[in-house]
Amino acid sequence: MRMLKKFKSKIGYRSPIRLGWHYSKAFIAAAKNGFPARRLTVIGVTGTDGKTTTVGMIAHILNKSGIKTGAASTAFFQIGDVKKENETHLTSIAPTTLQNFLKKLVREKCTHAIIEVSSHGLVQGRVHHTYPKVATVTNTSPEHLDYHKTMKQYRKDKGKIFEMLKGKGAKVLNKSDASFEIYNQIKSEKTVTFGAEESDIYVTDVTASTTEVSATIHYKNSQLSIVNSQLSIPVPGIFNLDNAMCAIGCATSLGVSLEQCLKALESFSALPGRMEKINEGQDFNVFVDFTMTEKAYERTLETVREMTADGKKVITVFGCCGNRMKEKRPKIAQIVSELSDIAFVAGDETYGEDPDAVVDEVWSGIDQSAVEAYKYYDRREAIAAALKKASEGDTVICCGMGPFSTFNTLKGPIPWDERRVVRELLKGGPGA
Repeated sequence: MRMLKKFKSKIGYRSPIRLGWHYSKAFIAAAKNGFPARRLTVIGVTGTDGKTTTVGMIAHILNKSGIKTGAASTAFFQIGDVKKENETHLTSIAPTTLQNFLKKLVREKCTHAIIEVSSHGLVQGRVHHTYPKVATVTNTSPEHLDYHKTMKQYRKDKGKIFEMLKGKGAKVLNKSDASFEIYNQIKSEKTVTFGAEESDIYVTDVTASTTEVSATIHYKNSQLSIVNSQLSIPVPGIFNLDNAMCAIGCATSLGVSLEQCLKALESFSALPGRMEKINEGQDFNVFVDFTMTEKAYERTLETVREMTADGKKVITVFGCCGNRMKEKRPKIAQIVSELSDIAFVAGDETYGEDPDAVVDEVWSGIDQSAVEAYKYYDRREAIAAALKKASEGDTVICCGMGPFSTFNTLKGPIPWDERRVVRELLKGGPGA
């Protein structure tokens, strides 16, 4: 095993040998299961941020519309209305796992499947032989550049999801994203756009609170007339309107009506660890969120600021995981410095890298002239200190771990649920 790892480390990510190995595994996995995706209508979802929530919204819309649907995402596997945690925490699940799951969907009489796809998975062919009928990229911003090297290559690699349509099906494009012109040139039978005001789907008159977000949705139907309706989602975060528009674009591409989409989204529940509000009777707001990228930190903290009353504090607990885009660590710290009143830099998952060294690199980006800041190598201690700093009306947000049930350390994974940790500390439990 050690010799194999050493050999692989000497082969480039895009070496024909390495890619050929990945492609072979994908073909074998699909063949062993009888190419199950051929018996399903597949929707592929990729993007930098919002993928998992968008997958959840599409699945919710289709299931509520009477279409039995399964989904595979970073956070969960779903069959009908039943969800199970994806304990690997990986978007790029192994082809064997994916094809086994698709076969299970066929056995369970699902007709549709939604697959969350990573840029790595697209390059490596992990989702080969899934034959999507609808494909979307939620948005693109700097991420995984240690693998893709440039944003141009990153966007090109994300665009492989549209090439999988083979000129057929529908692509759903974010018209307000810098990737739009690139992807709009890739052939498909149908293109649905969302986001910008000239799009097929866009929103105005946005209102938001700590528990919901709503807006007037403008939808251009096939007769080119505009339908104006009310979109209400019982989850916080204005950015979730983008996820909802994307989900609506995918669902309506498959023949689901706008009315069905809006009705379903009224009962959509926030996914675990995605802007999840924790309430144990405290007089301040607490959220746990799976915030990872620079753009996500901007959007999340801007949303939190808008939800927090004037004169009240935004308190952010955050860190960066090991062996992932080292250059983004001080950049994220700069964003947190600009958008928070108090910042707690905390330990995060290691993936083999010295966790204390990662904390120090993140700390190097903190602007102590702009934010009151503290450094903790122990994540639980950081959360406890942040909660103690909060006063009535303040907002504490714990970024990074989200719904994960384990925490990867140098000694291996340990049990961890940030939501449970926060609840224990709010109740005055161990470490409070």
